[in-house]
Amino acid sequence: MSEKRDYYEVLEVAKTATADEIKKAYRKKAIQYHPDKNPGDKTAEEKFKEAAEAYSVLSDPDKRARYDRFGHAGMEGGAGGFGGAGGMSMEDIFSHFGDIFGGFGGFGGFSGFGGGSRRGKRVNRGTDLRVRVKLTLQEIATGVEKKIKVKKYVACPDCKGTGAENGTASETCPQCNGSGVVTQVRQTILGTMQSTSPCPKCGGEGRIITHKCPKCNGEGILKEDEVISLNIPAGVSEGMQLSMNGAGNAARHGGVNGDLLILVQEEPHPDLLRDENDLIYNALIDFPTAALGGTLEVPTIEGKAKVKIEAGTQPGKVLRLRGKGLPSVNSYGTGDLLVNLSVYVPENLSADERKKIEELRTANFTPSRSVKDRIFSKLRHMFE
Repeated sequence: MSEKRDYYEVLEVAKTATADEIKKAYRKKAIQYHPDKNPGDKTAEEKFKEAAEAYSVLSDPDKRARYDRFGHAGMEGGAGGFGGAGGMSMEDIFSHFGDIFGGFGGFGGFSGFGGGSRRGKRVNRGTDLRVRVKLTLQEIATGVEKKIKVKKYVACPDCKGTGAENGTASETCPQCNGSGVVTQVRQTILGTMQSTSPCPKCGGEGRIITHKCPKCNGEGILKEDEVISLNIPAGVSEGMQLSMNGAGNAARHGGVNGDLLILVQEEPHPDLLRDENDLIYNALIDFPTAALGGTLEVPTIEGKAKVKIEAGTQPGKVLRLRGKGLPSVNSYGTGDLLVNLSVYVPENLSADERKKIEELRTANFTPSRSVKDRIFSKLRHMFE
C-alpha cells in the first residue's frame, strides 16, 4: 500500500490557505480528473478520489486542525481502519461534494452532476456516533486494541437494508423516472429560469417501495448492540478525536453509513505526569542523599529504573532519562522521562536528631559566591 500524500500537496495549496482557496483548488482538481472527462482512466479516477479525500479533511475546521497537528494518523488512527474519505466510493463523493459545483448541472454538462443523471439521486447518510475511550499511559505508550459495545442502527438483515420486502419489492419512481430530481422551468422578468430539486414523490431516492419489509417497517435499519474493535495508535493524547469511517449508524434504504468518532481520555497515572511526549516524575530525596550522593529508584512506563544522585545535588535539579517518555503519534521520535529532584526537610525531629543537626551548625556550609551564582542561574532558567 502506497503512502498517502500530504493533503495540501494534493490540492496544491499552502498550509495557510483559506477555506475559499481550498474549495477553489478542489473544484479545479475535480474538474480536471472527473471520470466523465477521463473515461476508463484509472489514474485519473484515483486522483479524483484523492482530491475528494483531501477536501473532506481540509474543508472541515475540526478535521483540518487534527490533521495539522497529527498528520494522517490523526485522521486514520493507525492501521485499524480510521480514515477520512479514503473509503468513499465514487457515488459517495458525488453525494457529499456535488454541491461544490453550484448544484445539479453546474458542472457544465458532465453526467456526474447534470440534472436527471444517475448521480442526481439522493443518497441517505447515517448519523455519526460518538464514544469516549479511556486509556492508561501504558496503553498510550504502546497502542492498544479496544473492544466496545455500542447501540447503533444496522442494516435490516431481512431486506439487506433496502426497506423493501425480500429486498426486491420496489419500483422506479414514475414522477422523476428514477433520477431522484425534478426540473422546473419558470418565466421571470429576467427570462427563463430553470431549477432542479429533489423529487417530492420518492424523496430524491429514485425508487418507491411497494411492499415494505415487515421487520424494519420499510426503513431498512434496526437498532441493535454491536461490538466494535478499535485499534488505537501509540502516542494519542487527551482530547484527540479519531474517526472510524463507516462504523457509525447505518442509513435508511441502503445509503452511506455514518462514522464512529472516538474521543480519547487519559486516565491519571499514580506517579507520572504527562507534558506532551515527555513524562515527569517529582522525586523527594533526603538531605544525606543530596549531600553525599546515592541511587534512586523511579517509576517508568515499563516498570522501574535506577538513577544516580551525584554528591552535592541541589533542589530543583532535573535528571533526564532519554527515550523513556511517550512516542509521537506521527512516529517522529519518543519523549523523555524527567526526574525533578526536591530535598525533603524533616518537619518533626527527635531530641537526638535535633542534637546531631545542631552540631552541624558549626560546620562551614556557606556556599561561595561562584556556587551561589551557578545555583541562582539555574533557578532563573527554570522560570523563564
